[in-house]
Amino acid sequence: MKKIHVELIQPSGKTVDLLAESIIIPGSEGDFEVLADHTPFVTKIRPGTISIHVHDKTEKYAIHDGFVTIDDNKVVIVCELCEPKSMIDLERAKSAKERAEKRLFSDKDENTDYRRAEVALHKAVARINTLA
Repeated sequence: MKKIHVELIQPSGKTVDLLAESIIIPGSEGDFEVLADHTPFVTKIRPGTISIHVHDKTEKYAIHDGFVTIDDNKVVIVCELCEPKSMIDLERAKSAKERAEKRLFSDKDENTDYRRAEVALHKAVARINTLA
């Protein structure tokens, strides 16, 4: 089976560099799968879960904002933050989700930074869904 080269890059450096059978990416318009010989394109990604299929196993990562380029059987994902499933603390993610929801839906404080709370909520949900 033909493979695709997957690179996942964040500000701290390359997180993933491997050959895979397929990858599922949370695009801005919905999740999409990339297989060998995929049509070249560039798109924005949203917070969510990336699933990389290598041999008979799937590696999952929580990802937070960025973009992806696909060309000539190479997928390059550049993102703000990428966390392997093994590094995610479920209880911490649930607490972060609750705090963000409280800021967004309960607090009536005029000093609340709603955009920051919304970003925190999306990150927490991405982490929780990656563990599911």
